[in-house]
Amino acid sequence: QVQLVESGGGLVQAGGSLSLSCAASVKIFSIYSMGWYRQAPGKQRELVAVITSGGSTNYADSVKGRFTISRDNAKNTVYLQMNSLKPEDTAVYYCNARMVVLGTYDYWGQGTQVTVSS
Repeated sequence: QVQLVESGGGLVQAGGSLSLSCAASVKIFSIYSMGWYRQAPGKQRELVAVITSGGSTNYADSVKGRFTISRDNAKNTVYLQMNSLKPEDTAVYYCNARMVVLGTYDYWGQGTQVTVSS
């Protein structure tokens, strides 16, 4: 079973930075696509950024140029560096691991709160 543990959330002023980490307990981390999603109060969960097993990345338009996703396969960890934070970035951020092998398997972390004050 895959377990994902996020860390690094908190309270920051607008314009500030935060870095999130997600440690995965899996046998072969490198085969998973890893992503960060977020859910603000009253809104649906949305994709923030994803990094594939091959290292390709994709970002939501709202965070392009401000957020950077990366992964360290040796540490079974995915990161999200968030710069120039805005109040609208306030949400619970969830780590996702996805494996596509004879079907799609999604695993989620418990979430970490990010609050950006104006």
